[in-house]
Amino acid sequence: MASKTQILSLYKSLLRESEKFPNYNFRSYAIRRVRDAFKEKKTITDQKQAMKEIEYAKENLAIIQRQTSIGNMFKTEKLVIENTR
Repeated sequence: MASKTQILSLYKSLLRESEKFPNYNFRSYAIRRVRDAFKEKKTITDQKQAMKEIEYAKENLAIIQRQTSIGNMFKTEKLVIENTR
């Protein structure tokens, strides 16, 4: 089973990669979805189920990394609600 530090590291990696989305809507959805998923799965005690969820999170991390790369190729203008810093 993965340790708490490994799970926390995976959580932080997912959040960090989600922050890289150039599009505000995709970025906010990904961050919200990562947080909600980890809160929802917080009480899992079954070892097999926990390992399955960790593998699923790793697959999603790879998907997010690919999507941010694609998003960076096709940048658009920032939305009005985004800060222009």
